[in-house]
Amino acid sequence: MAEERLARARTGHTTVAETIRTNQVIRNTYLLLSLTLAFSAVMAFTAMAINAPPVHWILMIAVLIGGPFAIHAARNSVLGLVLTFVFTGVLGFFLGPILSMYLGLPNGPQIVGNAFGTTAVAFVALSGYALTTKKDFSFLGGFLIVGLVLALVAIVANLFLGIPALSLTISAAVVLLLSAAILYDTSRMIHDREANYIVMTVSLYANLYVMFLHLLNLFHAFSGDS
Repeated sequence: MAEERLARARTGHTTVAETIRTNQVIRNTYLLLSLTLAFSAVMAFTAMAINAPPVHWILMIAVLIGGPFAIHAARNSVLGLVLTFVFTGVLGFFLGPILSMYLGLPNGPQIVGNAFGTTAVAFVALSGYALTTKKDFSFLGGFLIVGLVLALVAIVANLFLGIPALSLTISAAVVLLLSAAILYDTSRMIHDREANYIVMTVSLYANLYVMFLHLLNLFHAFSGDS
C-alpha cells in the first residue's frame, strides 16, 4: 500500500510539473509571438513610409529558410531572442513594399483586409482547436516536410514559368499546408517535452507570414483587379 501511494504521489507530481512546464511554454510562445508580430508590423509600416523597393525573391526565401536554423542554434540564449526580433523585423520590412503594391490596387485595402482577417481567424481557430482538444498532431510532421518542400520547388519553378493558374493552385495548397502546420506546432507545445518557446514562436510566425502572403495572392486573383 505504501508503495502504491508513493507511486501515485510521484505520478501526480510529474503530471503537475508537466502541466506547469507546458503552460509556461505556451504562455511564453504567445507572448513572444505577439511582440514579434507587433515589431514586424512596425517595420512593415516603416518600409511603406520610406517607399522601400521590393526585395529579390531569392533574398526573401534565404531569410525564411536560413533564419530559423540560426535561431534554433541559439535557442537557449539571449542571442536567440535577439535573432528572433531581427528575423521578424527583416521579414516585416520585406513585407512593406508588397503591402504598398497591393494597397495601390483599386480593391487593395479590401484585399489586404481580407487576407489579414482570414489569417487571424485561421490561426485562432486552429490553435484553439489544438489547445482545447489536446490532440497529438505529430503524425503530420513527415507530410508537412514533404509538402512544403514540393511547394517551395513549385513556387521557384513558377517564378520562371509564370503560369497564373499554377500560382493560384500553389497558393491554395500552401494555405492548407500551413493550416496543418499550425495544428502541428500547437500540438508540439503540448506534447513535446523538448519544445522551446523561441523555436515555437519562429515557426508559428513563419506559418502566419507565408500564409498571409499566399492569401494576398488568392484574394487578389478573385478580386477582379488586373
